[in-house]
Amino acid sequence: MDVTIKPALQTNVPEITQLMQDFYAIDGYPMDQTKSGALLSEFIKDEKHGGVWLVTKEETTCGYIILTLIFSFEYGGWIGFLDELYIKDEFRGQGIGKVAVDFIISEAKRRQLKLLYLEVEPHNESAQKLYLDKGFKQHKRKLLAWKPG
Repeated sequence: MDVTIKPALQTNVPEITQLMQDFYAIDGYPMDQTKSGALLSEFIKDEKHGGVWLVTKEETTCGYIILTLIFSFEYGGWIGFLDELYIKDEFRGQGIGKVAVDFIISEAKRRQLKLLYLEVEPHNESAQKLYLDKGFKQHKRKLLAWKPG
């Protein structure tokens, strides 16, 4: 399988924001492509935020990965949040997600991250199985969120 994962460039922002639109639509999450494109462009400019990668198979884009970084005193340094990992529907079931997860684990080790978090939708059992098979564990804490406004 000829799967390549390469860092995203500013020129990839329109393509990635379209992929983001497709990803968000799966669960009906709202997305403003212009705003997301501007945020993605800002994010790509500075590696201290994390990283964005395109996932390709035989030169065809089949998905993307976004890793964000957070400093945690509890965990003793930098931790990662696998914010988004999306593989297009027509490429699922081909082992590409496994390659992407292996890549992000390797990247977390390279960056010497103390922990790697991710979220997965309760209905997405195949993603849950993939992550559990790769060594991720259910976290004992419940995720809460606050949003202004």
